[in-house]
Amino acid sequence: MIVITGASGQLGRLVVKALLKTEPPGRLIAAVRSPEKATELAAVGVVVRSADYDRPESLEAALRGAEKVLLISGNAVGRRVNQHRAVIEAARKAGVRLFAYTSVLRSPVTPLFVGPEHRETEALIESSGLPAVILRNGWYCENYVGRAAAAAGGGVLLGCAGEGRISAASRADYAEAAAAVLTRPNQAGETYELAGDTAFSLAELAAELSRQLGRPISYRNIGESEFRAGLESSGIPAVYANMMARSDALTAEGALLDTGHQLSRLIGRPTTPIGAVLAEAIHDGRIPTR
Repeated sequence: MIVITGASGQLGRLVVKALLKTEPPGRLIAAVRSPEKATELAAVGVVVRSADYDRPESLEAALRGAEKVLLISGNAVGRRVNQHRAVIEAARKAGVRLFAYTSVLRSPVTPLFVGPEHRETEALIESSGLPAVILRNGWYCENYVGRAAAAAGGGVLLGCAGEGRISAASRADYAEAAAAVLTRPNQAGETYELAGDTAFSLAELAAELSRQLGRPISYRNIGESEFRAGLESSGIPAVYANMMARSDALTAEGALLDTGHQLSRLIGRPTTPIGAVLAEAIHDGRIPTR
């Protein structure tokens, strides 16, 4: 049995979808906090179990009988290490043969705000003795859809990333990578630095958005503090506005650039370019055309 934690989330659903291409649904366990949100998975035969990162007893039950486990990192910034520790301990008790974890690109050295929690989690996995594979995911192209939508409405994409380049890929790309390591032999001990094949700057993102919309969209580079204040004034909570602005500033220093192409090699095809993700978002109305 293969357990996918957080299987009702944006990445988790895509991992299950990718696994269903090769695995019988009855071999997959979707471990989710709210089973009622995973009814479509149960409908196709995937086993759905309740699993709350904050309730260790639920994790032991969810992982019972597991051969392999994918821990998709939680989104509760500041509480994730303890949450991940509970999953790791449950996996250890279950005697899983492979434990996979979605970390962050170059976690040992990244200056990004998410770095410390991922570093601590990787250390916990190593000390647990579990046979493990680490998936160090770069940024998602989808991270920029909301900003592209705002730019489409106002004609200007704001940021403080300068000419920094972003090696992003789609969530589906990273999901296929997770499915690959969960279904291939001899993955224990591997660590993958995963990122998109084709990097882009925010100016290039604005140019691509302009091309697809058929009207001018420009990129305006501003200071980090000004960008953070603008995010807050738009209604984004201060803690997240600070994270977004800091990430942009670190992008200017190369924090999101990677040229290793490990992701495309792992999934056996080129990664999804930012233009394709923008086109999909325009098509389904997440980015306004007028």
